[in-house]
Amino acid sequence: MNDQNPYDPYYPQPQIIGYDEYGQPVYQQVPPQSQQPYDAYDPYAQQQPQSRPPAQQPQAPQHGQQQGYGYDAYGQPVQPQQPQTSQQPQYDPYGQQGPQQQGYGYSPYETGQQWAVQPEAAPAPAPAAPVAAPAGVPGPRSAPEDGAERDYRTEQFSFIEEPDEDSEDVIDWLKFTESRSERREEARRRGRNRVVALIVVLALAAVGGVGYLWSAGKLPGFASEEQKQNTATGPQKRDTIVVHLHDLKGGGTSTALLVDNTTTGQGTTVLLPNALSVSTDDGTSTTLAKSVEDDGSSGTRESIGNLLGTEIAGTWRLDTPYLENLVEIVSNIDLTTDVTVPSDKKGEDPLVTKGENQTLNGRAAVAYATYRAPGEAEAKQLQRFGQVMYAVLRKMSDDPKANADTIATLVMILDPSLPEKDLGASLAGLAKHAKGGDYKTAVLPVQQDGSLGEGAADSVVKDILGGKVTPPEQGGAVRVSVRDATGKDATEAARVVLVNGGFAFVGGAEADTQKSSQVLYGDDAQKATAVEVAKTLGLPESAVKKGKPAGNAAVTVVLGQDYKIPGSKK
Repeated sequence: MNDQNPYDPYYPQPQIIGYDEYGQPVYQQVPPQSQQPYDAYDPYAQQQPQSRPPAQQPQAPQHGQQQGYGYDAYGQPVQPQQPQTSQQPQYDPYGQQGPQQQGYGYSPYETGQQWAVQPEAAPAPAPAAPVAAPAGVPGPRSAPEDGAERDYRTEQFSFIEEPDEDSEDVIDWLKFTESRSERREEARRRGRNRVVALIVVLALAAVGGVGYLWSAGKLPGFASEEQKQNTATGPQKRDTIVVHLHDLKGGGTSTALLVDNTTTGQGTTVLLPNALSVSTDDGTSTTLAKSVEDDGSSGTRESIGNLLGTEIAGTWRLDTPYLENLVEIVSNIDLTTDVTVPSDKKGEDPLVTKGENQTLNGRAAVAYATYRAPGEAEAKQLQRFGQVMYAVLRKMSDDPKANADTIATLVMILDPSLPEKDLGASLAGLAKHAKGGDYKTAVLPVQQDGSLGEGAADSVVKDILGGKVTPPEQGGAVRVSVRDATGKDATEAARVVLVNGGFAFVGGAEADTQKSSQVLYGDDAQKATAVEVAKTLGLPESAVKKGKPAGNAAVTVVLGQDYKIPGSKK
């Protein structure tokens, strides 16, 4: 760069006559007489410092010339050019005239001085000795070779930290990324909490379900014996009705008790053999079949209740035509048959075919329920009747009103003890148990003489029917049963004596022969009654003992060979 004033239009512009060894332009020297002291017109001349920091003096100039030295604006050492032979007075850039003083370590571009260069090539002066730079000023650096890049130092640059608008965006992005990561972590934490809560809820539900099943006795492998038999230790509520199937075509009847145990949730059909011995109104014994024909529904219901020690709510008389219509209304029944039932007409296909999952219409259902093969035991026919009743209950509704409407459709004559509404309610409860699988069928054990079997009191009377001997009401007759161990058929004679004595005879049975008679009672409250029974029969008081009477009687008398039959000579 030159130090000429580029803003003064009247200032003479020098011409470039060449370039020095560092590539800087060399201008033609302007004659001194034509130059005007520029600094004289510089309004800021007085503000320039009057002295500069002294620099190390160079070697003495030769031939009376002064040798300038220093550094240019780029930090490069400046070598002075040989001035013209004729010296003209120079103006000091600081306003002083006179011989040119030695430099102060600044390049001629900083002082405003111009070096005159002859157009002709002048011999290069001897290189000056290296001069140490003042403190804080970078020292001279060797000139780079031609074509080589300049080597700059860090101290030659100044760095300005400028605010960057993008930095705010970066901060916002980092905050957004961090917040999104936190949200993801929070979502994962909430998800884990929800999974843990769900597992806890499922575990509690499973424990509650298992506990309910265990308490209800429905958990396989964990039910007690009493739960397996669907009994409860406390009082139980039962709804019991008796149904009589009258075979209008073949004759005969079949009787069953339909028991709905609402306490244990169990339904049962108890089949009663026709040979069962029951008492009549006058205290005489008769068979169940004859009682149904002679005494009718009301008398038979009371006799069965007295015999078994249970309360029967009502009687349902079901004639075979009504059973046939009922099966048709419920759209047939399905069951497993154990016998083939032939048709009434020769040459026709059997009404019922033996096998599993047989579908029976109304006619086939009636034929199967009443069929008894020649020489076959009565219990077989009773079991078929029980199968048909179970299949019908499974097809009926568990809605009492719907069942009442179904019964009304049959247009049958019902017993006053069990109107349509009550019968519909009883069948609804039984249908619910049958559909749920909580239903079974049992046959009341009866001996050949019609008396109850040995295990009947515990398995059926007590467990299923809930029969329990209780002290008779005030004015009521004490129920007494008889076992004949005399070998002389003394049951009828003893029955007459007991009835005449004011006791209720509830049945007799044969027993193994024994010498001594016994009067057994189970409850201490019945001891006085047992003594009265012994006196009535003419037995000594020593025969009264505490033991296990029949399940349907308060006192059981075992007649031994010492018993004297009234009217007998022996």
